[in-house]
Amino acid sequence: MNQSLVIESLKKSFGDFKAVDGIDFYVEEGKFFSILGPSGCGKTTLLRMIAGFLEPSSGSIRICGDEMIGISPNKRPVNLVFQNLALFPMMDVGENIAFGLKRQNFSKKEIEEKVKNILEKVHLTGYERKNVSNLSGGQKQRVAIARSLVLEPSILLLDEPLGALDLKLREQMKIELKKLQNEFGTTFIYITHDQSEALVMSDKVAVMNNGKFEQIDTPKNLYANPKTSFVANFVGETNKFEAKLIDDAGVVKTKEGIDFRVNLIDKNIKKDCFVFIRPEAIVMMVEGNMEDMNYFDLSIKTILFDGSNTKVLATLNDTEHEIMVSLPQNRKFAHIKEGEVISAGVHISDCKCYE
Repeated sequence: MNQSLVIESLKKSFGDFKAVDGIDFYVEEGKFFSILGPSGCGKTTLLRMIAGFLEPSSGSIRICGDEMIGISPNKRPVNLVFQNLALFPMMDVGENIAFGLKRQNFSKKEIEEKVKNILEKVHLTGYERKNVSNLSGGQKQRVAIARSLVLEPSILLLDEPLGALDLKLREQMKIELKKLQNEFGTTFIYITHDQSEALVMSDKVAVMNNGKFEQIDTPKNLYANPKTSFVANFVGETNKFEAKLIDDAGVVKTKEGIDFRVNLIDKNIKKDCFVFIRPEAIVMMVEGNMEDMNYFDLSIKTILFDGSNTKVLATLNDTEHEIMVSLPQNRKFAHIKEGEVISAGVHISDCKCYE
């Protein structure tokens, strides 16, 4: 498959601060690629270099095979959707979408046809004369995306475009964005600090930390097989234990004094380490008779009812260490009460250990 974007050895420094520190990656044509990371990790700086608003300190940016270093933003085959959307309030929906087409000297007839077609694709047929200030948040999102996609860029860059929306609308727009990307077939490069957005929409996700990529993977593999402790801690909910390696075969003792047999993801651990266990990996009400499991008791503190995402907050054995456990979607555990002690276990393979 052709590559829309190829980044090699890309760096950007501001004085002594390395915002982007030697990144290499590529994005295949027509894919949804997300860059996920906490605030200040360098993801927006990276996006602005791809768009042409910042010049790299060194490295290469190739779009559809052409080197972009030194090429101005308006000459690059990319468009950018900002978090604040940057719609023109004095223009109606049609005029907003037509703005870039007019600058490229399309005829009036071509502009009308393109605006009509793009509005149909984003499910806003008949909205040409609507004032953008009268639109809902989701409709404004679609107008901003339509304004960018009508120019048929090779790559659409999206800088946390759902950040200003309320939770329910954000959930709806995640699905909407993925459907739009599939329909248009345009390469999307999406910046976010929200792991749910990245996991739901993306074909590939790059997790960024301190100017570097910690891991590039499919959402499923990123969640199931994080390569570093940062990825394990940042992507998805997890229970974290500080521990020390007491047996090279993979036995650790947590600082609370609990022994776990673990999956040594990092083979270079000398002594101090971290163990991560997903809430859904913990099995409740099990008997201690399987060789590939760690066993312990859970003292139920609180039941956090959230419909299909109900969880239990519990302490482990006789310690004060709190862990989260996801409840399976059946009625087997409906009788669980606060204060109850329940036997539980977790497979060794699900106890992932990192330096």
